Formats: sequence, structure tokens, C-alpha cells
Amino acid sequence: MSSATGIIFSNIHDKNIPELTKLRTIASVPFGCRYRFIDFALSNMVNSDIYNVNVITQHNYHSLMDHIGSGKDWDLARRSGGIKILPPNITAYADRTSGVSNTRLEALKSTYHSLSRITDDYIVLSDCDVICNIDLNDILKYHISTGADMTFAVQNMEMTPERARNNTIFFSDDEGKITDVLAYPRNFEGSGDICLNIIVANTEYLQQVVLDAIAHNYSSLNRDIIAKNIGHANYRVYKYDGFFGCVSSFEDYFALSMDLIKNPELRDELFNVKNRPVYTKVRNSVPTYYSASSDVRDSLIADGCHIYGTVENCILFRGVKIGRGAVVKNSILMQDTIVDENASLNCVVADKNTVIRGGVTLSGAESAPYYIVKGKMI
Repeated sequence: MSSATGIIFSNIHDKNIPELTKLRTIASVPFGCRYRFIDFALSNMVNSDIYNVNVITQHNYHSLMDHIGSGKDWDLARRSGGIKILPPNITAYADRTSGVSNTRLEALKSTYHSLSRITDDYIVLSDCDVICNIDLNDILKYHISTGADMTFAVQNMEMTPERARNNTIFFSDDEGKITDVLAYPRNFEGSGDICLNIIVANTEYLQQVVLDAIAHNYSSLNRDIIAKNIGHANYRVYKYDGFFGCVSSFEDYFALSMDLIKNPELRDELFNVKNRPVYTKVRNSVPTYYSASSDVRDSLIADGCHIYGTVENCILFRGVKIGRGAVVKNSILMQDTIVDENASLNCVVADKNTVIRGGVTLSGAESAPYYIVKGKMI
């Protein structure tokens, strides 16, 4: 197998869930008790023997740097290769007026100096809004066998106009060669191949594409590169049939988290795949304490929690405290959240370090969960 470098975009989809990305990148959004979104992209790469990984950042990346650290927990603390954080505006081509790259192509332009120094044969690009456990070696083998310039991981599914407008849809012939692309269409409905935002590209080809984009002031990989070159470039789709969860909104985040509780097969497809574990930052917290008065059902609970009340159908991150007489249902409580005695929560997403005082009742709905901002006391 030829060598490959990984590139992860940490900020591209921040606007999809502004509630959770006001003070962090989408890459560092907490998920499933103890993980962050970027853990899936990093683990997919490491499990596929990609040990040279670049993470492109734009803003709000303090928590991301704290989470990744030296990369040791992903076996990326290496003298040669390893993980590198690429901050914004490190080349003359960056858009300094906004300070934010809204597309992959803009992000690649702003870090072209680093891109131009990649010597591996292939580059694997990954966003952080898709949750999946995928073998990237299969995509690389397919990409090489077809002689493609770029290969896009896709999955066929039925779409409503609301879902389609948050995705890129590819159409291809019987051999998998892309014949058309719709980027975030406003009126598409029906069956189509949704892009999983995982792309394999030939290094020299991608370097030339970005250089050309700089010269012509292109900003969109799909519209300015793929759509214009379908006729003579070799673009392919790799059809993936495993589980993937796309987080296009705050409601998607809540629904996917609830599915994680209710569906053990989903948990197996994400976390129990042979030889493909999902790595994250190790904290070595004490075990969770359940008092005699606690009543816990159908929940995912991290270590370091103290539970004295009722918890049902919830996800609790590290260090959460549930007071005596408190009732928490259908909710997501992030790290170090405190729910005082006799409080009642239903369909609530509480960000880190929030406090819900005793006797308070908060309720959202499954289609519109109630969100508590980081560090707030109610």
C-alpha cells in the first residue's frame, strides 16, 4: 500500500450547530459520553495506518488543542510524522478579512505552504460532521485500482428537500465515475449518493488544483473544481454501506445521541468493530458512584459521575452530579454538569460546567431540545 497523509478540517461545518460551536470547533463537540467528533476522523486514519495527520483550524480551537495534546492517545506523538495543528492565515493566500475559511478549498489555500510539502502519494481529506467507523484502506485500494484523481466516499439514501440542502449529492455511471454533482441543492428530493465528506486524492493532483484555485480565486471544491472538470478528470465514488451519522443541525446531534442509547447495533458498528477501536483522550477518572437512592435506566454514563437521583434514557459525560430526588430523562449532560436536588429535566442538552439549581424544572421536546449554554447557572 502506498503512503498517505491525512488532512482534517476542524471548522468547516461550525455553522451547522451554532449552539455547540460558539466556543469550540465542530471537531471538539462532545459526543457519546467521552468522545469528541474529531476522535472518529483521527481513529479512522490511525486504524488505516495513516500516521501523518494535519488538522486545519480557523478559530475557537483552544479546546481542540487541549483535547489532542501531543497526540499520544492516538499513537500520533511521533518524531517523524505524527499530528500537526495548522492555524489560520499561515500563507499570503488566506482571507484575512473574515478570518474564517468556509469551504475546504479556502482552507487548503490558506495552508498551501504545508500542503505543498507533502511527499506521500495520496492525501485523505476528512470533515468532522460525519460519525462513522470506516476502513480507509478499502477506499485507498479502490482509488488506486481505478486510477482516479479524486475518490469520494458516498452512501445512497432517500432524501427530503430539507436533508438534501445540507449535503453534496453525486451521480455516477455503472463503473463509479462521477457524471454530475449537486452541492447543497435547494429543491432535490428522492434517491441519491450523499457524500460522507471523506475524500482520497492524488497528492500531485490536489496540489495542482489548489495552486490553480489560488491563481483563479476559486473558493468551492465542488462547484469550481469538480463540476467544471467532470468531463476530463477521473472522479470516482466509493460506495460505503456501513453506518454513518451526519450532524447537519442541533436536532441531528440530539437525535443521533438518542439513537446511540436506544440502538445497541449502532453502538457496535461505531465502537465494537474488530481492529478498529475509537480512540480518545484518556483521563483515568474514578468510577461513577451510584447511591442506594439512585435509579438509572437505559443510559450511557461516563466515569467520575455521582448519581443520587433518577436518570433515564440519558447520556452523562465525565464528572456529572445528579442530586437526590432529581429526575433527568432524555437528556445529554456534558462534563461537570451539576443537577441539584429535586430538579427535573426532560429533553435537555446541558453544556459543560452548567448548574441547574434545586427545584428547577426544564423541558424541551425531541424535535426541539432545550439547550443550556456552557457555564450557565439556572
